[in-house]
This record gives sequence, C-alpha cells and structure tokens, in this order.
Amino acid sequence: MHSNRGLSRRNCLETMSCSWGTELWDQFDNLEKHTQWGIEFLERYTKFVKERSEIELSYAKQIRNLSKKYQLKKNSKDEEEYKYTSCRAFLITLNELNDYAGQHEVIAENLSSQITAELTRYTQELKAERKSHFHDGRRAQQHIENSWKQLESSKRRFERDCKEADRAQHYFDKVDADINVTKADVEKAKQQAQLRHQVAEDSKNEYLTYLQKFNKDQHEHYYTLIPHIFQRIQEMEERRVGRVRESMRVYTEVERKVLPIVNKCLDGMTKAAESIEPKMDSKQVVESYKSGFEPPGDVEFEDYSVSMKRAVSESSFLNARGESRRRSRSKLWPLLKRNKLMSLLASPRQPPPPPPTSPSPDGLLNGPQSPQQPKEPLSQRLNDFMSTKHKMHCLRSLKRGGTGQEDYSHLPPEQRRKKLQAKLNDINKDIQKEMDQRDALTKMKDVYIKNPHLGDPDSIDPRLEEITQSLEKLQLEAHKFEGWLTEVERKLLEKGSESQRRQSNHFDSQGNTPLTNNYGQNRESPDGSYTEDPSTETTMQFKSRSTEFDDEFDDEEPLPTIGTCKALYPFEGQNEGTISMAEGEMLYVIEEDKGDGWTRVRRNEDEEGYVPTSYIKLFLDTNAKGAMTYI
Repeated sequence: MHSNRGLSRRNCLETMSCSWGTELWDQFDNLEKHTQWGIEFLERYTKFVKERSEIELSYAKQIRNLSKKYQLKKNSKDEEEYKYTSCRAFLITLNELNDYAGQHEVIAENLSSQITAELTRYTQELKAERKSHFHDGRRAQQHIENSWKQLESSKRRFERDCKEADRAQHYFDKVDADINVTKADVEKAKQQAQLRHQVAEDSKNEYLTYLQKFNKDQHEHYYTLIPHIFQRIQEMEERRVGRVRESMRVYTEVERKVLPIVNKCLDGMTKAAESIEPKMDSKQVVESYKSGFEPPGDVEFEDYSVSMKRAVSESSFLNARGESRRRSRSKLWPLLKRNKLMSLLASPRQPPPPPPTSPSPDGLLNGPQSPQQPKEPLSQRLNDFMSTKHKMHCLRSLKRGGTGQEDYSHLPPEQRRKKLQAKLNDINKDIQKEMDQRDALTKMKDVYIKNPHLGDPDSIDPRLEEITQSLEKLQLEAHKFEGWLTEVERKLLEKGSESQRRQSNHFDSQGNTPLTNNYGQNRESPDGSYTEDPSTETTMQFKSRSTEFDDEFDDEEPLPTIGTCKALYPFEGQNEGTISMAEGEMLYVIEEDKGDGWTRVRRNEDEEGYVPTSYIKLFLDTNAKGAMTYI
C-alpha cells in the first residue's frame, strides 16, 4: 500500500494531475486551513477590485468637474476668447477630456458588475460548499474513530478474559494436584476454569469481529470516503482558483475594451493641438481690435514769434490762433455734435400744421404750439451752448466703453462695422424665420379652406397678423442698421482714400520739413478712446471764448439717431428749418419733440430738419434715447 502511494506521488509531480484524496489522505486539518485561506484571498481580491472601481469613479467625477469648471459658460465674457484657434483647441480638449472621464466611468461600472458583484455572490456559495464538504469529512472521521474505539474495547475485554481464564486454569491445576482438597472443590474449580475459557473464547470471537469490521471501515475511509470528500474539496478549490483567473482576465479586458475610445479621445486632443495656428490668431487680434483710424500726422510748427512782432491786431491774432487751433484739433472730439447750435437757432417759428385728417381748422388752435425759445437773446443761447463744455468727460467715458449704444457709435469705425454687420445678419435670420412661419401658416390656411373639417381657417389669422407685425418691425430694424452700416462703410472708404492721398503727398515732399499738417486728425488711441495733446490743453486756456465756440462748432459731427419714424402724411417743408417728406417714407429721428409739436429728423448725411410730430409714427430706440439723455 505504501509503495503504491509513493508511485502515485511521483506520477503527480510528473503529470501535474494530483488527487488530494490519494496524496493528502492524512492532511484533513491542513486542507481545512488552506481552503479557508483561499476564501479569504478571494474576499481580499474582491475588495481590491471594489476599491479600484471606486477610484475610477472618483477619478471620472473629478475629471468631469475639472472639464465643467473650464468649459465656456453661456453669456460669458470669455466667449470672445474662443475665436482664437488656441482657445478653440482648448475647448475641444475639454470635450475630449469629458468623454475620457466617461470611459473611466464605464471601467468602474464594468468592474463593479462583472467582477465585484459576481465574486461576492460566488464567495457566499463557496463558503456554503466548503462547509458541507468538511462536515462530511468530519462525519467520516467520527465513524472511523467510533469503530476504532469498539475495536479497542473488544480487545481489552478479550485480554482481560484471557487473563481470567489463565488464572482459573492455574487454580484448577493447583486444586487438582492437592490431595487434601475434596473432589467437590476440584470439580468446582474445573467448571470455573472451563467457564473462563468459554468467556475468553467468546471475547476472542468478538474481538475478531470488531477487528474485521474496523479494517473494513478503515479501508473504506481511506480509500473511498476520504478520497471522495477530498476530491470534491479539490474540485471546489480548483474552481475558486479558476474563478480568480477569470476575474483577473476580465479585469484586464474591461480596461482594454475602452482603450480604442480612450485613444480616440487622445487623438482628438492631439488633433486639436495641431489645429492651433499662431498666424491665424495674430490675424484674429487684428480683426478684433482694428479701429480703422489712421495714425496721427506730423505735428505742425507753430510760430509764437509772431506775437512779439505785433504785426497784426489782437483780434486778427486771436483769429489766426483760432484757425490754427481748429486745424490742429480737426476731429479731436468726434462725439461733439455740430448741429447743437442749429437745434437752438433753426427751430421753426410757427406751430406745425394739423394732420390732414383734422375735422376743422380749429385743430390748429388745439395743435402743438410753436417753440418760444428763440425769445431769449442770441448771446444767452450761445452761453447755454458753451455750458455743455463740462460734459465732454462724459462723452469720453462713453466712447471708452461706457453704456453701449444700439448703433455701436461708441466703438471704433472698423469694430462698429463688424458689430453692425453681425447684428444685421441676425436680424435677417429672424426675418427669414418669420417668413418661413408665415408661409407655413399660409399653406395651412389654404388646406383648411379646401378641407374645412380639418380646422377653422379664421383661427390662423391672429397668428398671421402677429407675424406680419413682427416682420414689419424686423424690416424697420434691418433698414435702420443698413443705414448705419452704409454710413460707416462710406466713412471708412473716405478715410482710406484720404490716407492714401496723404501718404502720396508725404512721399512727394520727403526730405522737406512740413510746416503744416492735420496733427489732430484721427487722434484716437487704439482702444477707441480719444486723447488730447497736453500742449493743446495749455494753449486752449489762452483761447478766447468765441474761439472755443468756433472750434467746437467746426469739429462737431451730426447728431446720432435715436430711432426711426414713418411718415403718415406728406409734408411740404416750406418754412425755414423744416424738411419735406412723402407719405410712407422712413426717416431717422435725431431729436424728440420738446413740447413744441416738432420732431427733428434726418434723411441722409446732409439733409435734416423738423417735421410735425402728428405727421409721423415714431419708433424710438430706448438704448439710444438713454445714452442721449445721459450726454
């Protein structure tokens, strides 16, 4: 038997197919410890996978929060930054990073569902199976131990009976040899010896029976029961190890499955990085901040020695200085409106005519009264006009980016053109959308007319009327912005032509010191604000009040529009300061009715005047109106 087990052990090492029932027949306790360690290892690996899943989930959450933190927010001031290729690439990187975080969430989910949950359930089943196998093993051991105890008990009884039989036989022999003992005592000793021999024989038979039974039970225990139980324990343990192997394989496959998508995310980040164009960003800086102004010209020479010669009178000297200052401060104050004086002096002197629909000439008496401001002396009007000097600081702050106006007049010309073009494009899109809705509703109404059972055609009319009013409003807006855009483009074209002409004159006169030039022309900083030369500020302190008035009058530009109006009736405009208009004509409003019944309007750059307020329908822009009120 021992030789067979040694041969089996050698075969086990050679073929890697061992039987625990044969090789470990006497290692019940060690197998119990080993299987317990196997379950603990399985639980430890399950905990490892669970913690890895939690780490992946936490990492994905942190990556998502990081991506969300730096994402572009709606109506954010940083939205303008994403016109640069580097910022767009960063936005793509953030989106790819968000997808990358999603893949880590997939890893965490698959690890949790395919490994952690499965191993947790399998561990419980494994514990129950192990408990059952070792219960059978202990029962088998208990059976063989009981059989061994019975054998030992019968053996000790047989030994005792044999000793007692020997003593009884020895006593009989002694009595039988003694002549002094009676025959009855001899017979009694003989019977006692025979009885003890019979008991010993019975004990012997019983001992042989228990010995045969124990040997049979022992053979069955070590060659049948224990091998079978250990074989099942071995299979259980091999299944556990195989389950660990499969879990580790799934552990790697879970991560390998997301690698293609992760690689796509990384490729997207690489592609975004490669899309960055430094030259394009440099060009975009020009597009964003180009003002459209021309650089200032050469500073002219001012000959102060003229005052020493006293060759001219004081008045002529002041006029010369005033004219020189007007040349040096040409367009220094683009926001000052030269028509302020006209608004004070050129207002109609009579009440406006009543609308053509007035029931009687009495409407003239009830109509708005003519403005009475001209009753003040002209000098008082000039003083009032000059008192607006202190408001220039407000104008400058508005120009530098204060409260924005609808016509974007606070922006430099080039930036204003871009903003107006973008706004016009948005309005055209809205117009197209409204027209599409109108066409769709019109087709629906035609279907309802042809098939009254589908719906009431009249139910669509309110919506059509609403869309028509919206279209009319949008078209007025588009017309207004088209006018502003045309005006800006014309000015930019004029400035370009003037710049080319000035450069040509500069090249022709190269080598000579220019004595006269428009130094103040286009004296604007790159951010769109306007600045003054300190020497000019010092010189202005010595100007007479009349000279300052002339400067501001010459440097002013037309008033900005604060809205539009539509002529309800034709108006001849025969009086001084008025302007004619045709019925249905659209005009720009540059000054509201001051209570005298007249509204100041403009047709183009050089044609403006007053029209009766009752003859027009106003469409005022609240933003522009607020800006004018602030000024």
